[in-house]
Amino acid sequence: MVTKTPRPSRSSGSEAYDLLLEAIDSGALPAGTRLREAELAERFRISRTPVREALKRLEAQGLVLHEPHHGAVVASLDYGQMAELYHMREVLEGTAAGLAATHATATEVEILREMVERDRGLLADPAALAATNRAFHRQIRLSARNRFLNATLENMRISLALLAGTTLAVPKRGAESVEEHAAIMAAIEARDAAGAEAAARRHIRNAFKVRIGLEHGGG
Repeated sequence: MVTKTPRPSRSSGSEAYDLLLEAIDSGALPAGTRLREAELAERFRISRTPVREALKRLEAQGLVLHEPHHGAVVASLDYGQMAELYHMREVLEGTAAGLAATHATATEVEILREMVERDRGLLADPAALAATNRAFHRQIRLSARNRFLNATLENMRISLALLAGTTLAVPKRGAESVEEHAAIMAAIEARDAAGAEAAARRHIRNAFKVRIGLEHGGG
């Protein structure tokens, strides 16, 4: 009896987009990787049409670009672009934290507190900490009650997928980051909008300093 190789399943462009974005974000498809439709379809067990749709969407967002003689590749950020990205993160994440100090409900503050406590137990697992770090920042954005700010920060998060690795894997950075989150949470709980914004901006500046070290091969 001949065993047939399973055919790639059909998938929507949205599902293919999520798969490719996750692969870029996790580093499975690092900057400079050549993106061939047929290979991606086989790799993710999906058909080529949704892969093509996903690549177009990623290109529109700046995560994929076309190089002469190479076709589609995963984009990369140069130093200037990275600095611009972190500068805007500092401004917008700070604004979100300040608004959260005004608008967050008691339940939302409790959720933030529980997130900080949980993360203190994840310091030995940078990958897990990176995932919960994103959840913490997302909760602050939602608590800010500004749909336009939330949408802008979500689009910025997509651009962050182009940065290789996580700064939380750098020795001591995970613990520092969690305590910075604790400071942001405490200011939000105290309804101190200025303090929350300052704490959030300081957190992003510190992350940028560590990112520069990573990009230059330092610690």
